[in-house]
Formats: sequence, structure tokens, C-alpha cells
Amino acid sequence: MKQYDIAAYIWPSYTGKEMRSRIFWPQGIGEWQTVLSTSQNASLKPDDYKWDRKPIWGPVDEADPKVMEMEIDTAVKYGVNVFIYDWYWFDRRPFLEQCLNDGFLGASNNEKMKFFLMWANHDANYTWDTRLSDTMWRENCNVWEGAQDRVEFEKIVHRVIEKYFSRPNYYKINGKPVFMIYDVDNLVKGLGGIEKTQEALAWFREEVVKAGHPGLELQLTGWGERVSNMSGVDGTHAISTKEVVPTLGFDSVTNYQFCHFCNMNADYADILKIAAAEWARMDRDYTVPYYPHVTIGWDNNPRFRGFVPCVCRNNGPEMFEKGLRMAKDYVDSHDLPAPLITINSWNEWTETSYLEPDTLYGYGYLEAVRKVFVDGD
Repeated sequence: MKQYDIAAYIWPSYTGKEMRSRIFWPQGIGEWQTVLSTSQNASLKPDDYKWDRKPIWGPVDEADPKVMEMEIDTAVKYGVNVFIYDWYWFDRRPFLEQCLNDGFLGASNNEKMKFFLMWANHDANYTWDTRLSDTMWRENCNVWEGAQDRVEFEKIVHRVIEKYFSRPNYYKINGKPVFMIYDVDNLVKGLGGIEKTQEALAWFREEVVKAGHPGLELQLTGWGERVSNMSGVDGTHAISTKEVVPTLGFDSVTNYQFCHFCNMNADYADILKIAAAEWARMDRDYTVPYYPHVTIGWDNNPRFRGFVPCVCRNNGPEMFEKGLRMAKDYVDSHDLPAPLITINSWNEWTETSYLEPDTLYGYGYLEAVRKVFVDGD
């Protein structure tokens, strides 16, 4: 049977070891605090809305290597063989690295899985704090800026090359370590414009080669076709995403969430149709490989006291399986450099898009992955 690289994103907030995260989750258990307290806000939601899921494994500390040994064994059993860690750099230092450094890389069986980084270079605001999210988030009040200047960018590059790229289980395409960038607008804003960003990325590639690698696979998180500010200042130089990719030299594109290019307040069957059309557009309009992405769902109401009227519907495991089969067919029908499929996600509980087992569907979403990529037809 053909082997596929099934890569699930990891939101590394489910630990209390990151002390700076306690400004959002003061109980010291990371965002499990939000997951476990959803009932407190039930009276503020519509009568016909209910979010009562709980993790079957409990509020485990994913920075604990013993916990991650169990999760790695489970992931591999069900066909997930790559983790993509959301990776952050705020206020001149990394943020939420513990789940990767202590948990995954500390697990005695981590060689069973590959991993790579998505630099989540968005701004950090109060969306993560249910005490403030209804008001402060809507006021666009940031805690930390995601845009980083050249000095900070060089620190980031040296850290990821030295700490991660040379590990034997770091995911590579054609021998080149994969590094995904989430927000291209913030990248350019921080580095000071398109020319300076080109220079910085060329330097990044040179540093990767100096470290002994054949090159860098620079991957972009796709947000649909949008217009980006490439001036780094005032928006006087704006180009579309399909122009950004060759201009900055990205090698490939995938997605992080369906919500980035479609309205998720819809039935999942209709969302899959939109996704298929987006994949076809990417295939037609882009000169670099597109790796198909499947999102499980969307509902970020757990992060808010009030109701946010955008909830994906009818997205149970059977429908998710249809999305996986679409992605499999896409990979099978395209001559891609790698059989990579990305999934949102392993553990985005507060966005209601996760593979980890819960009290609603059990191991249903993982079973869907196994049916498609392990058991076969």
C-alpha cells in the first residue's frame, strides 16, 4: 500500500510549563482551563447551542514526555505520522516551546514520527483569555506583535537550524527541512518591505546550506487569494498571494484551516465542495506544489463568553473521512515531491477541530484516518 505523510498540526498550549501563558490561563494547565470551563458560559449562549465535549485522556500535560509517548503511539497506530508544531516567537524569545522540546522530543519513542515547524508569526491578542476575549479581542488589542525585524529573524533562523533541522526525524522534502510561515504580511512588515524580505529569506537559505543541508523547503500557509501589503509600511505595494509566492521564493503551499478561505458557518458537505474548488484553483494558478489540507471543523465558541455565530455543522467522522479521501485522490493524481497531507488538527480543542478522542465521537476522527490511510480500501 502506498505510504502517505499525514501531518497534523499541534497547538502547544496544553501545558502549564510555559509561565508566560498564565496571563491567559492562570490555573496553570494551559488552555485546558478553557476547555474544562465551557459550562460556565452556557447560560450566555443560545438555548439550541451546546458544547459539552471532554477529552477522553483528560487534561494531560503535553509537555510531559510520558504523555507524548502515549500520544505518539496512538497517532502512528491510526496513521498520523507527522506532527506540525505551531511555533512562536514573541518579545525577543520563544513562546510555548515546552510541548515540543520537553514533551515530543523528550519522548523515548519520538523517532516513530516526523515533525516540522510552522512559524505562527501572527499577533497574540486576548482571544485566548475568555475573561477578556469578548471585549479586548474585538478592540484588536495585542499582547505581543508577531512581526519581527531582521535582528530577531536571525535569532529565529539560528534557533530553528541548530535546535531542530538536524534532528533525524525532522521532516524533509527532497532532503530539505520544511519550514512553514503562517502570516506573510507580518513577515514582510517586520523585515521592512519586500526587498528586505527577499534578502532575509536568501540569507536563511544560505544558513541552512552552511549547516549541511541541501537547501530549505520554504512553505507558505495559504489563506485563499488575498492582497498582501508588500511595502512593509503603508500598503503602497500590494500584490496577490499568487504573486507573493514566486516573488518571495516559496517552494510550496498548504493550508492551516478551511476558515481561512471559506465561511465555516455552513454544512461540512458544502465546505468540502469549496475546498475542492480551492485546491483546483491552487493547482491551476500556482507554479509551486500545493499539498492538500483537510480541516475537521470550526467552532471557537469555547474561547468566548458570548456566542460567536460561526459554527461548522454535520462534520462528524464519516464526513471527515470524505475529506480525507478527497485529499488522498489529489495526492494520487498529482506528481508531488512528497505525499504530504495536512490536517487541522491534533488538538485545536477550543476551535473544535481536533483528532484527539473525546466524549462525543470517541476515537472516531482517528478511525477515519486509519480507514483511509492504514486499512486501505
